[in-house]
Amino acid sequence: MSYNSFGHLLRVSTFGESHGPAIGCVIDGCPPGLEISAGEIRAEVLRRASGKSRHTSQRREKEDVQILSGVFEGRTTGTPVALLIENTDARSKDYEEIKRQFRPGHADYTYWKKYGVRDYRGGGRSSARETTMRVAAGALARKWLKDQFAIEIQGWLAQLGPIRTDQVMQWDTIDDNPFFCPDPARVPELESYMDSLRKSGDSTGARVNVIARNVPAGLGAPIYGKLDAELAAAMMSINAAKGVEIGAGFDSVAQMGTVHRDEMTRDGFLSNHAGGILGGISSGQDIVVSTAFKPTSSLRIPCRGLDIDGNEVEIVTKGRHDPCVGIRATPIVEAMMALVLMDHVLLHRAQNG
Repeated sequence: MSYNSFGHLLRVSTFGESHGPAIGCVIDGCPPGLEISAGEIRAEVLRRASGKSRHTSQRREKEDVQILSGVFEGRTTGTPVALLIENTDARSKDYEEIKRQFRPGHADYTYWKKYGVRDYRGGGRSSARETTMRVAAGALARKWLKDQFAIEIQGWLAQLGPIRTDQVMQWDTIDDNPFFCPDPARVPELESYMDSLRKSGDSTGARVNVIARNVPAGLGAPIYGKLDAELAAAMMSINAAKGVEIGAGFDSVAQMGTVHRDEMTRDGFLSNHAGGILGGISSGQDIVVSTAFKPTSSLRIPCRGLDIDGNEVEIVTKGRHDPCVGIRATPIVEAMMALVLMDHVLLHRAQNG
């Protein structure tokens, strides 16, 4: 299986399966001198961890981060940074009944068709467990961007199922609830919705937005290295992501050109429909990205499917699953934003000095 690495000058490779002994990553290209600790990385990882509320999977991992290389006396050395997290709460027996079945909506069928073999335990490599290491790697990128350029990255839950959650933005409360909701007044409604959803056995999707502030103008490259294209690819690489918008996104279809164009004055831009990127290059405005996540497909509600012999079977997925994977996606989209931006800062520095 190739394509387990992403980035250019900042190159991140992840490894491990959901129910394997451990997951990990190697970060190649991180500049020397960044002060970082395992505790700082773990703090970011815990933000996406399951089992913190009744609204997510009840799998509870310790998430103890081990720094195996690339950090000496608390600072990066410029050599590859290797991180490892042991899996301590996997329950593989929950998946015995579906080891010869293809769960609809999952990667079971496509992995089987591509490789002829699959790790059925919790989805193996296709599990959201893999994204833990993206968040771990993103912890370094976020800190480096903040130290070097004062770049701040903030994500939030913008929509849960039919409920839009960000008409009111109270930025300092986003991490105070299990939904990463920016409007505390909407949290009881979200909890009630998720309780009824969980009782029904069904699931729902979500929209997660992320903003990067203080990004310098000039990052990205025209045509084949567009910053928005690489951000879109990074977000779409997250498990369960089905759509990405930059700035106004699909709303720009209904906009008039006189509205969509971001007029400029000596005091700056008058709007930001472009989402901070023009011609694939950052404009110096806030970069705004929105990602749509599909409903969870692992359900206890029976459905029709196939087994590996081509027989039609009834499939019921047992085990611990998120009724909405998007609830825990905010730290992941923040991490992917940070990794792409840091990579492009390094690329810009290499070309322009």
